Formats: sequence, structure tokens, C-alpha cells
Amino acid sequence: MRNKLWTALILLVLGLPSAFAQSTDKIAQSTDSATQSANSVPSPVLPVQVETSVLHGAGASGDQLLFTCRIQPGWKMYSISMPDDQPHSRIVFDSSFRGKTGTINEKGMPVEKAEPLFDNVVLKSFSDKLQIEVPVSALQPGSTIKGHLLFMALSGEEVAGPEEIPFKFTVDASGKPQAALAGLQGSATGDAAIKRSLIDIKNPVAACGGTGGEDAEQKGLWSIFVLGFIGGLIGLIMPCTFPMIPLTVSFFTKRAPSRQQGIRNAFLYGFFIFLIYVLLSVPFYFLDAGSEDILNNISTNAWLNLAFAAIFFVFALSFFGLFEITLPSSMTNKADEKSNMGTIGGIFFMALTLAIVSFSCTGPILGTLLVGALNQNGGALQLTIAMAGFGLALGLPFALFALFPQWLSHLPRSGSWMTTVKIVFAFVELALMIKFLSNADLVMHWGILKREVFFALWILISLAASLYLFGILKFKHDPPPAKLSAGRKVLALLFLLFAIYLAPGVTNTRWANRALVSGFPPPLHYSVYGHESARGKGVEAQVINDYEKALALSKQTGKPMLIDFTGWACVNCRKMEENVWTQSAVRELIEKDFILVSLYVDDRKPLPEAEQFLYTNAAGVKVEIKTVGDKYITFQTDNFKNASQPLYAIVSPDEKLLNQPVGYTPDAAAYIDWLNCGKQAH
Repeated sequence: MRNKLWTALILLVLGLPSAFAQSTDKIAQSTDSATQSANSVPSPVLPVQVETSVLHGAGASGDQLLFTCRIQPGWKMYSISMPDDQPHSRIVFDSSFRGKTGTINEKGMPVEKAEPLFDNVVLKSFSDKLQIEVPVSALQPGSTIKGHLLFMALSGEEVAGPEEIPFKFTVDASGKPQAALAGLQGSATGDAAIKRSLIDIKNPVAACGGTGGEDAEQKGLWSIFVLGFIGGLIGLIMPCTFPMIPLTVSFFTKRAPSRQQGIRNAFLYGFFIFLIYVLLSVPFYFLDAGSEDILNNISTNAWLNLAFAAIFFVFALSFFGLFEITLPSSMTNKADEKSNMGTIGGIFFMALTLAIVSFSCTGPILGTLLVGALNQNGGALQLTIAMAGFGLALGLPFALFALFPQWLSHLPRSGSWMTTVKIVFAFVELALMIKFLSNADLVMHWGILKREVFFALWILISLAASLYLFGILKFKHDPPPAKLSAGRKVLALLFLLFAIYLAPGVTNTRWANRALVSGFPPPLHYSVYGHESARGKGVEAQVINDYEKALALSKQTGKPMLIDFTGWACVNCRKMEENVWTQSAVRELIEKDFILVSLYVDDRKPLPEAEQFLYTNAAGVKVEIKTVGDKYITFQTDNFKNASQPLYAIVSPDEKLLNQPVGYTPDAAAYIDWLNCGKQAH
């Protein structure tokens, strides 16, 4: 119980809603002579009922927002006066608040006593009833006051909260606050829009398919492991790590009392490198346990993508030689001190020292794996697989060279070629930065990085890398060699050919669809030439992004719906749209026999306020439906028991599931078989 309590406190300090309590959704109204309209928010789970009301004073500065908290017997609710690192309550206004607040007061019967669960710290709490008064003034006429009351309550060793109960007040034309419904409420209309009782995922009309979706997860894990392994190989040849191979292997083989002991120590060293990188994925399992789609939400979060873009830009500048990025020297020194213990623990700290010292080179690669794994919709498991591949590629050579020390003589000597590798990778970092910026731009609909702009930037980066490798673009700290090596020329030519390949991507022609990079640029319709420019390059029918409109059209035409659960930042979704849907047989089948509706689960566009509501999902968890993405990810998870994208489902006009849904299916023939299966079931 104590662990649960401290977990709740950590969530409280971070400002996150607790996993131990649910939001509320019922409204009851009451009035009295001193107040103008009151709204109560009773909770069937939490032991607190909150009523919101307004007390109008004689002057403009005399208005007060009242929050009456009715606390169930046996419970106590903590005071707003408690500090952030202790159980407390708060009135939190949204950033849109326009006005001034005075000193917040509490009315009730406070009790101050030592709490054994908190090491006998004296805490202030209330039982039975607490009224919180918030003086407000200088309110903007016609505005809305939104926010939430955050509280934590305790009964014996049972914890409730931290919980956020939303509130809402309106401000009339004279600048007076008026009570309104408190925050997002349950909505029968909204519930019906999400939960479609006729869609039975367990009993489709036809149990057919044959797309290979059954082993998609296994293929995904294998591909992410290979990507992680390639990332580890790239990290291995960086200047921060490559010179360590002969030095470390020689240390183990020469210092050990026997060759067998030296080999054993080197293998342990390699294993610990592998283990350290795998352990980096462990914290994400705690996030993954909170919600089946939380990691996907994190990976498509606009601000997180902007942060990654900034980080990759900084790393690129570092790789270009403008400055050096290192972790704090105190971390390195402490790990290095413990590495001299001469035991298994000492070998572990030697591996940790390598991980810390090499961070300036491996950090960008790890960042790429992090976001790439999260975008695979596999959650923390895929991140572990990616890190395992990375750690194996980085640690295995140390063990192999200890086992076969004669191989060391065949290693290339450290030299200027490693600086060349860093600078080339800096150009790659810039390209990845553009991808992260594009993700943020897409989900927020800013319209800055349209598809053609994305291609133009990648072309410029590829040309710059090619010019550098050909010795035309020069860096002061890395002058081109007197004679370009064959490998450098080949790599320069590859970058040049890649730029030439990308060139049609900036045009409004049928060659604009670049299959090799599909999934990285924005979709075809996100274009400077306008939405209609996608016509002739893919499925013509991809115009509906609203389920209700698609259902109405399905009823009107008698055609089944092909539901495409997709995402703006979904790489495999773009691959399906640009590589599979563009196949003539697939395109004609979809356009002729289906109503295609693409539902974007990561769309951050706010729903109209009247359409925002609180939904109780199949697991009994309260979910706030505020954006288009909130609506459709909940629609997907509740009806199809799947949170990954892409996901395709065929539903009849009367909302019967015609066959089993499938995911990423790069084989066009298999996808056609699945479409025909659904069509015949109709």
C-alpha cells in the first residue's frame, strides 16, 4: 500500500491523473438564495462530490467562484495550503483564463495531525465538507473560465487521487461569471457515436483473410531488431567507440591470469554493454501499462516531436564539429572509479563507462531508435527489441575479438575516416530532424512542411552530403584528402543519385510518388498544389474522414465501408497508400466496390466544443474526447480491440463486420484477396 501511495504522490507532483481513480461524469444542479446556479459532480468511484457555483458580490471585485466538496464518511481531503511534495488539493485554471484571482480561501473544519504513511509528517485535511472560495475580477466579457480541481483523499491506507475534476464557468456581457456545466460530461449521443454495438469483433460474417497479418507482429519485431543492430554497427564505427575495441580487448587478454579468464571477462564486458542498453527500455513498460495507446500518443505528440527535432539539430551541429556533447564528467568519473574493482561488478562499470563516454556518438542513434520503436505501435516490447539489437551490435565485437585476437590486425586504423563518418551522419541527423518537424506539422495541421517542401529539404541535404564527400564542400577541421578513396566516391555518388531520385517529389506529376521513401514524407494530398493534387497518384476515393458520413453514404449506395485506421505520423500507413493502394487492381477494387473512410487517430484538431464529452470505455476507464484523434483511437480500441495503425476493417451498411480486420499488408495480392473476401461476405 505504501508503494501505491508514493506512486500516487509522484503522479501528483508530475501533474498526471492517477491510475487509481476515475473521472466523473454526472451532473446534478441545485440553487440557494446566496448563489446563482450550482452544479454537482458526484463520482461513483471517488469519495468526493464537488459542486460549483457563483457568489455575486456588490462590486465588480466581489464575485467568487465556489467549489463545495462533499467528502464521504471515513475519508479526508487534503488542503490547498499543503506544499507540492505532500498530499494537497489545487484549483488550476487553463492558460486561456482572462482575468484576475484573489487569495483562495477554505471554509470547513480542518484537522492537522501526523500521518504515519508519510513518516508522521503533519498534514492538514478536511472531512465531511469543504468549501473553496476563489475571488475573481477583471473578467473578459463573453469568455469562458475552464480548469480543474485537483485533489487527493485518504481513508486509512486507501488512496484516492490525485484526481482532476474539470469545471467550467461562462462570463456574461457585463463581465459577471455564471455557473455552467462542470467540464466534460457523459453524453449518450457521444457514447453511441463511439461504441457501435452491431460491430462484433468476435463473430465476423466470414472468418477469412489470408493477408499474413497473423505474423505481422513477429515480422515487426524482427525488422526493429535488425534496425537496432544496424544502429549499433553505426555507433561502433564512430570515433567515440571504435578506438576502444583494440584497447579494451588488449586490456582483458593481457591483464587476465589466463587466456580463458581474459576471454570470459571480455564476454562479460560485451554482455553488460548489451544489458545496459536493454535496461534503458524498462521505464517505458510503466508507461505502457497505463494505456494501450499511450506510447503511440507520446510518439505522435507535436511538442515531443519538436523537442526531438531540436535535439537532433544540436547533435548534427556537434557532429559537424562546432562543439562536443558529453554527459556530466561526474557520471563518467564515478563509473570509471568503480570499474577498477577487478570483479564482475568492475567489468559492469567498465561497460557503463563506455556507454557514457560514447554517448555523444550513440545518443542520436538511440534517439532515432526510441521514436522509431514507439511509432511501430508495439509499445515497450519493440523498444526493448530495438535496444537489444543495438546493444548486441555494440557489445559482440569485444567478445569476438577477445576470442580471435588475430582479427585485430585486420581492423582499419583509427584516423580521419572516422571524422568523415561523423560528418556524413550529421547530414543524416538533419534529414531526421526534418522528419520530426514534419510529424508535428502534420498532426497540428500547421501547413508549413508540405510534401514538396519536405522533398526539397531532403534534396538539399543529400546534395550537400554528396558535395562534402566529393571534397567540394569543405570543413576547416576536416579538409578533404589529397586523393579521394573509392569508397568515398561511391558514397558521394549514392547521395547524388538519391537527390536525383527525390527530385520528382517536388513536382505535381504522376512521378511524384517516390516508393522508396514512402512513409517518410507527408501524404500525397498534403501538398503545396492543394488536396486535389493527389488525384491520379493513388486511390481516388480517399476523401472521407468522418465515420458517420461514410456510413450514410454506405447506406445510400449499398456498398460496404473499408475503414482505414491511420495516422498522420504513421510510416506503414503511407507505405500502404503509396505502394499498395496505387496498384491498379487494388485501386479499382476499392473505388468500385467500397466506401473508403480514413480515420486519423493522431489528429490533434479540436472537436467543436458541443461535440466534446467524457466517455467510459470498455475497460470502465473515463476518456476525454476532445480531439478528432481522441474520438477515432477510442472508436478503434473499443470496437476492434486494437490500437495499432494501419488497421483495415470491412463493415456492411448495417454495421456488421464482414471479415477479420488486418494490419500492414505490403503484398498487394494478399490485400486483394482480403478485400474480395469482405466483398463476397457482403
